[in-house]
Amino acid sequence: MGDWDGQSGSGIRFEWGPGGAGRLTSEAACLIIVDVLSFTTTVSIAVGRGIRVLPFWLPHGPDTTAERAAAQKAATVYARQSGARLAVPRHAVTADNPWSLSPAHLGRAPFVARLVLPSANGAAVAAAARPSMPVVAACLRNTATVGSWLTAHDYGTPERPVAVVAAGERWPDGALRPALEDLLGAGALICDLQGRGAGPLSAEAAVAKAAYEGTADIAGAVTAGVSGRELASTGFAGDVAIAAERDVCAVVPVRDGNGAFAPG
Repeated sequence: MGDWDGQSGSGIRFEWGPGGAGRLTSEAACLIIVDVLSFTTTVSIAVGRGIRVLPFWLPHGPDTTAERAAAQKAATVYARQSGARLAVPRHAVTADNPWSLSPAHLGRAPFVARLVLPSANGAAVAAAARPSMPVVAACLRNTATVGSWLTAHDYGTPERPVAVVAAGERWPDGALRPALEDLLGAGALICDLQGRGAGPLSAEAAVAKAAYEGTADIAGAVTAGVSGRELASTGFAGDVAIAAERDVCAVVPVRDGNGAFAPG
């Protein structure tokens, strides 16, 4: 590919999904994942409690019982090898397995030192980064803290560009579904970074920023969007409310040398 796909010359760049992350990370100095419902929100809550989070990429929507069993077995093996507990699907939470991708569950579950967190979207974006590349989990809850951390580390310039990647969701056929909440979360961070003097913005980043600035009620939009309505319809409206909170978290989850998100 030519340099047209890397948004060269800008200090703040924006793309969608693991494919977009793969394009931007060849030049970027730092990758920021935005997966508001719910991977990065849940990571921020867990890391804020002192839990080290190991992301595990879970292929989207296994079609057969055999594929689901294989994915579960791989996650179980990874957790055992990592000396970690394994988060389960939201509806599979029990007293013995109280950890899941739900931020509400993670906020009240017992403390564990290490947790494997399966994810079909945010973890896939993390996997697109080079092993030595700083990877940050950002959400609406920690926008200002992440922006401050990035600029304090001199990220967000053409010499040290940041790749802000909205994880998005998936349609039933596995295709990427751009998600409103991730666009707004990315736009919030881009707006914060520019306010701190970072930049310039790529055209893509500028449009994400404009979408955020043009939305009067961020929490209302997250709640009314497709992802928010989907979670609410399955009994997890509380997760949406938590994810829509603004700048209430003072932790910056950064992937460490062992692949776990820990305080930056």
